Order: sequence, then structure tokens, then C-alpha cells
Amino acid sequence: MRLEGKVAIVVGAGQTPGDTIGNGRATAILFAREGARVLLADRRLDSAQETEAMIRGEGGTAVAVETDVTREDDCRGIAARCLSEFGRIDVLHNNVGIGDGDEGLLRLDLDVWRRIIDVNLTAMFLTCKYVVPQMREQQSGSIINISSIASLAAVSTLAYKVSKAGVNALTQQLAMSNARHGVRCNAILPGLMNTPMAIDLWAERRGVSRQEVASARDAMVPLRGRMGDAWDVAHAALFLASEEARFVTGVLLPVDGGQSAKVG
Repeated sequence: MRLEGKVAIVVGAGQTPGDTIGNGRATAILFAREGARVLLADRRLDSAQETEAMIRGEGGTAVAVETDVTREDDCRGIAARCLSEFGRIDVLHNNVGIGDGDEGLLRLDLDVWRRIIDVNLTAMFLTCKYVVPQMREQQSGSIINISSIASLAAVSTLAYKVSKAGVNALTQQLAMSNARHGVRCNAILPGLMNTPMAIDLWAERRGVSRQEVASARDAMVPLRGRMGDAWDVAHAALFLASEEARFVTGVLLPVDGGQSAKVG
């Protein structure tokens, strides 16, 4: 019960259909198992409701809400709904991210660039904008932003990398500007993960088997030659949300099996 008495918002608490569990759903379930009451925000209400049913089936407390985080009114509404349901906000977990249509500089369409920046970076700015005032009033809170090791590595696509590098900068700026209020802000940088968005969706678009995609990704991971999964991200988030991390802020935490540590 590491989050007993806490209230958490998980943005992106649904998931892409697939054989495994996604980062947002796993985090929401783990938060609830550890005693948090959870507001489940997702663009696909039916998927958030599936997560809600899973949590309630284990005896937890959760409420699903339909949210498009590219809309400022929706982001304002997340904070308002959480306060009306639960009376406080202790944790904000920002999990939404896309990379559809991303390319290198010369082939990247401007509309795709704008969409990726809006979803991956601007949306986090907006959710934080409307949650931080409540956390400041409480003089406590933990914000966890999902970035990527792509923010640190050389990759072939542009907009996703730039958006996630922006998430890192946003995280550190919010950590410093809110430290005196007792509000912490950290980022998790997942590496190669066995999630539906990373494997099933990619395999479908390439017209190959799920196993082919998974095997190629496994081979790139130093630790045991195997990808992580959504529970690895969820447990890192649990630590950052809990009082065990009360002196941790401004951290960019790779969860990647050592991939970002490789040099040369």
C-alpha cells in the first residue's frame, strides 16, 4: 500500500489493442493495487473503461473519463473532474505519446510534425498547467512524464525525438520552479518495450509477424537480450509517485536494460 490515501491521474490509461499490456494501463492498475484512487483519462473512453473494470475487479477505485489532451479545455477538465471525484491530486502520470508518420527532416510533413509535438509535448504542458495549482495548494505532489531514450539517442526520425527531448526539458524546468512548493517532477525514459503500441501496431504496419519484430528488438537490449515490458515502466512510476522518492526531483530515469549506456 505504497500509495495508500493518494489520488492519481493517469493520462493515457487505455491502450492500443494487442497481446500484451500497455504502459498506461499497467501503471494505472499498479497504482490502484498500491492503494491509490485513480482517474483514468484517455481519448478512447471504451479502452479507459476496460482499465477501470480491471481495477474495480481487483477491489480498487477508479473513474474513466474521455479526454483529448491536445484540447486545453479537456486538460482543464481532467483536474476539475479529479477534484470533484476525490478532493485532491497527489500524482499526475503523463503517458500519452505518438510517432505516427514521423520521418527524417527532408521527408517529414509539417502537419505530422505539429501533431506529434502537440500530443507528445504540448499536451504535457497543458495537463501540468491545470494540476500544478492544486499541488501547490497542497504543498505536495508528484508529476511523472513518460519520455523516451530516443530523446538522448541518435534516431532516424525527427519529430518524436525532438518532442521527447522537450519533455525532458519541461520536466526539469517544472521540477525547479515547483520545488519550494513540495511538488516533484521526474521523467521516465523507456527503452525497447514489449507493448502493443511498440510491437503489434508496428508489425501490422510493416506486414510482418509480431515475433519477427519482437526478436529484432530483443537483440538490441544488453540486459539478458530481452525487451522490458509495461510493468517495468509501471514499477519505476510507482517508486517516483511514492514517498520513497520524496527527495527525488528533476530526474530523467532510463528504464531500458542498459541500452542508453552503450557507447561506441
